[in-house]
Amino acid sequence: MTALAGLDVGTTAVKGIAIGPDGAVLARAQAEYPLLTPRPGWAEQDPQDWARAAEAVLAQLRAAAGKLAGIGLSGQMHGLVALDRDGRVLRPAILWNDQRTAAECAEIERTLGLKRLIGLTGNRALPGFTAPKLLWMRGHERDLYDRIARIALPKDYVRLRLTGEHATDVSDASGTLLLDVAARRWSEEVLSALELDPGWLPPALESPAPSGHTADGVPVAAGAGDQAAGALGVGVDRPGPVSVVLGTSGVVFAALPGFAADPRGRVHAFCHAAPGAWHVMGVMLSAAGSLRWLRHAVGGGASYEELVGEAARWPAGAEGLLFLPYLAGERTPHADPDARGAFAGLNLRHDRSALVRAVLEGVAFGLRDSLDLVAELGGEPRVGRVSGGGARSELWLQIVASALELPLERLAVDEGAAFGAALLGGVVAGVWPDVGAAVEATVRTRGQVDPMPEWSARYREQRERFRALYPALRALGPGSAGRAD
Repeated sequence: MTALAGLDVGTTAVKGIAIGPDGAVLARAQAEYPLLTPRPGWAEQDPQDWARAAEAVLAQLRAAAGKLAGIGLSGQMHGLVALDRDGRVLRPAILWNDQRTAAECAEIERTLGLKRLIGLTGNRALPGFTAPKLLWMRGHERDLYDRIARIALPKDYVRLRLTGEHATDVSDASGTLLLDVAARRWSEEVLSALELDPGWLPPALESPAPSGHTADGVPVAAGAGDQAAGALGVGVDRPGPVSVVLGTSGVVFAALPGFAADPRGRVHAFCHAAPGAWHVMGVMLSAAGSLRWLRHAVGGGASYEELVGEAARWPAGAEGLLFLPYLAGERTPHADPDARGAFAGLNLRHDRSALVRAVLEGVAFGLRDSLDLVAELGGEPRVGRVSGGGARSELWLQIVASALELPLERLAVDEGAAFGAALLGGVVAGVWPDVGAAVEATVRTRGQVDPMPEWSARYREQRERFRALYPALRALGPGSAGRAD
């Protein structure tokens, strides 16, 4: 049987799958590595760990599924791997969740102007992106900065080690803040304004394009950033369905027929993994992560299933109790690292089960904020394809469907970004002629959760109170006296 491999270079592990032409999973493998936090707010990894893990995962997939016909790559976005002229790694990679570059983000927005920056790159400058990391190296590690000859994103360093080729794809490159996203090429204007060397950058290819071969001759697709690859894996390769991810973070992702960006940069606008397409994406930082926090804080040893079961005792709205899920700051719709969570509307009747219900609903309202912005930009949501750990809860899916006022479909195979990467590997191997054909041949749904009209009506009322909480709490938060709106 033809086996197609997808590798996802994540923050905790390389995850790999091998699939057949019908989308059936033939093998799974995973290899973990550590996260380095040398200072508060810093997040780094050794790129050699990714390369070793990728080799180990490929070996396991080959052993289980046989000879591979094609490989696709995906991975955590925005990370900076700095290489010297001999291809040696100059320092540990600075990751997407590193928070050291607030000053550099402000510098970028001053230099280009926020409106022009969003017009070119589809995004405002956020600490996770790659360009601010380069400016940080220039200001704090000048000796290493002066030795840079090439830079790579995490999955692209793995490609370099697998094939010897320096390349990236336009979806992952969109998260560097150096790509002209509408034109799908590196931005000469941004590079010039930031005084960065364009010679450091690899060719930016379309996701299914060939980018090299392994030592044993297997073609490797250019690949995609993790969210774009994950969207392919749930069948969001075109406008219509939207991807709703209920993982540690929450994502609403929609494909667009053309480039569009929110003028305030509240959602990300990137090139999609489907050639000639774009996507917009709203990201909330604490989705299932909010439920995990509550379980650790007041769970008393109860399982997630027990806690969610308790929440079913309460009606929609939990008698006015609201939860603001900004436990780690927020991205969409508030690009505010200082945003904080809160419960509001507590009364003597509320117990632990009410708190759980409020958390489930607060996350759903946060996802609705993203959905509304996506719709404004032409996302045309008609149905949601739901994935992530939270999608295992029937009650939570009913709450989210009712808050979004959108039917949600589960996937027959929910393997995340690795599945989408494997589809790209199939296109580069010639199994399918294009991404659309790959999705059509492999992505299957298994049931639908519809909105409950009475819950939707209650949630429309609750959302107005939910949205009023952030500005009220922001005005009372730490440092608010000296903060300009």
